[in-house]
Amino acid sequence: MGISKFVERNMLLNFYINLIMTKDQIVYLVFGIVLLVALIFDLGLLNKKNKVITIKAALLQTFLWVSLALAFFGFMWFEEGQTLALQYLSAYLMEWSLSIDNIFVFILIFSAFGVKEKYYGRVLLLGILMAIVFRIVFITVGVALVERFEWVLYIFGAFLVFTGYKMFSSHDDDAEFKPQESKVYKFLQKFLPLAPHDGNGKYVIKENGKPVYTTLFVVVIMLAAIDLVFALDSIPAVMGISRDKLVIYTSNIFAVLGLRSLFFLLRGAVSKFDYLQQGIAIVLVFIGIKMLGEHYISQWVSKPMQVAISLFIILVCISGSIFYSIFVNKKGLPKDVEEK
Repeated sequence: MGISKFVERNMLLNFYINLIMTKDQIVYLVFGIVLLVALIFDLGLLNKKNKVITIKAALLQTFLWVSLALAFFGFMWFEEGQTLALQYLSAYLMEWSLSIDNIFVFILIFSAFGVKEKYYGRVLLLGILMAIVFRIVFITVGVALVERFEWVLYIFGAFLVFTGYKMFSSHDDDAEFKPQESKVYKFLQKFLPLAPHDGNGKYVIKENGKPVYTTLFVVVIMLAAIDLVFALDSIPAVMGISRDKLVIYTSNIFAVLGLRSLFFLLRGAVSKFDYLQQGIAIVLVFIGIKMLGEHYISQWVSKPMQVAISLFIILVCISGSIFYSIFVNKKGLPKDVEEK
């Protein structure tokens, strides 16, 4: 009797919720609540003070964000169905693998401006939160363009094929990114008074009664700007997997928020993934070709099958390139020897 009453009450509750909100609105609400609780936990319990983030703490944070992303995948499956859930998982994995590329550039930025390791956590968090705001704007504009002008998808597809080709054929000895020679830094230098130090952990200090911006402020802006540059290929790639706003927003935000802990976990090993770039490049070319031939592909392959194939390609290419990089490094063979 007790179980039947509980089931009945649960059904009534679901009925009333569905009367007030649509399925998408429920998913957005759950996503927002989960995100808020996770950020409070991350900030409040794991990063109360400026301190060096240990591998153990980074592993715990990475586990937290990946677990939340996968739990949300299960929730999406339950609320929105198999196809949309698999699109979300494919998009998340795509963004997550592309974000590994960001780590190397982040390391260069921290090194160039002499940021103390104890400030890494807070600076990364602020930079990433700014990046999320920029991405939301970028996604909103991109989705609106595609909805109004469907031919924009072909431009995105061609861009991904070109980007993938350039990425696959690029070499490690190509020109290295130099933060202090970038347009973003030169812009800040031109319009803002900059201090050549970190202000003992402050972002803005006063000198002679006037506000002066420290290197920490500059690094936060640089991190957000660099992530936006990386988003120029990652967001079109996600739109090649799904055009559903819910999938694009949630997969991007989960992947970017997990980037901070991933940075601390992989910063010493990211340079060892010599062939990850080639794996990502193959995925970008695949998605670009898929976008260019979508009209014809849709006539022969069902949407669920397209999603399953995309997920399979992403998993094989990314995991394969990582494992192959580890194998080559263990063998002690230089990359240029392998290519001959």
